[in-house]
Amino acid sequence: MAKTIMVVDDSASLRNVVCIALKGAGYDVIEAGDGREALSKLKGQKVHLIVSDVNMPNMDGITMVREIKKLDAYKFTPIMMLTTESQPEKKAEGKAAGAKAWLVKPFQPPVLLDAVSKLVLP
Repeated sequence: MAKTIMVVDDSASLRNVVCIALKGAGYDVIEAGDGREALSKLKGQKVHLIVSDVNMPNMDGITMVREIKKLDAYKFTPIMMLTTESQPEKKAEGKAAGAKAWLVKPFQPPVLLDAVSKLVLP
């Protein structure tokens, strides 16, 4: 059975690139445009990994990570930030919130898939 990955980014074109890479590697993908939409789509289904941007409208990625970690069903779901932010302070804030990895845009799909394969839940 395919693993499910949620991709959260306000850029439809970036979501598309990530989704093509993930689907090509055999993953099922759920898309969301911001943190609030992502939370509304977490309806108890199994999600093996969440890949999220940091800077988004309505609810930013780090706030979303904090909210997801409060949910019993998802508190152990790994979350990878995929963002243009590369400052150590932002990375530390993400890690403190519960993010497991930090990948800076622009990224190469093989690098993304390598990180995903290491993080995705069994």
